[in-house]
Amino acid sequence: MLDAGTILLTLSGVFVIAFMKGGFGGGFAIVGIPLLALVMDPFQAGALLAPLFVVMDLFALRYWSPATWSKVDLKLLLPSLLVGIAIGTAVLDYLDARAVSIAMALITLAFAAMWFRGGTRSSTTRSTPKAVAAGVGSGITTMVAHSGGPPLALYLLGLGLPKAIYAGTTSLFFTAGNLVKVVPWLWVAQPSNDTWVLMGLALPVIPFGVWLGWRLHERLDQAQLYRLCYMLLCVTAMKLLWDGVTGYLG
Repeated sequence: MLDAGTILLTLSGVFVIAFMKGGFGGGFAIVGIPLLALVMDPFQAGALLAPLFVVMDLFALRYWSPATWSKVDLKLLLPSLLVGIAIGTAVLDYLDARAVSIAMALITLAFAAMWFRGGTRSSTTRSTPKAVAAGVGSGITTMVAHSGGPPLALYLLGLGLPKAIYAGTTSLFFTAGNLVKVVPWLWVAQPSNDTWVLMGLALPVIPFGVWLGWRLHERLDQAQLYRLCYMLLCVTAMKLLWDGVTGYLG
């Protein structure tokens, strides 16, 4: 049975994720997932979010038009993403999601620490192998560990793209990925009737969350936005690390 606490936390989690998609293009959507984990198991959370991600992404694209897409990067990232999703789906039963989470968290924290220390510099030099690795890595982790954001963010943030181009490119990338994932997720997780009701209740908060995030994006200058993005990367990495470690302890 649904209760007020479940509904409130679900709406809060969906709002936070929509806000992240509006402000940063979607790579940090995992920040809102812990709220959902308080009231439902991971599979039901995945089933709830799979269609809502698509709605959020399509709504966010109203703000991130084709003029904000880095097409030269997407030509490499999108095919690689599909390859990664296929690999993640095919080997889902063989890969240990806990180990993937821990490895991705440690890599992300290392790169973020280097950036905060000034040990890395943004560069406009593009690398095909790095782009392919980012796309494949994002596809695998989004299927296995439910977080495709860090591999993509580490690649795109390193390019020093203008903030609107970064957000628009990220938004289109995750729109494509979530469209591909929605059917497998609904098939695997088998949403309950309560989950479908929660989906319907959550729909109205999406437009406001995306719009509010977009307004924040407009108010921040590029240095502030990148600093905030790296801080969110650290939060995401800590969440992955927690999931991985507690998964082994449990």
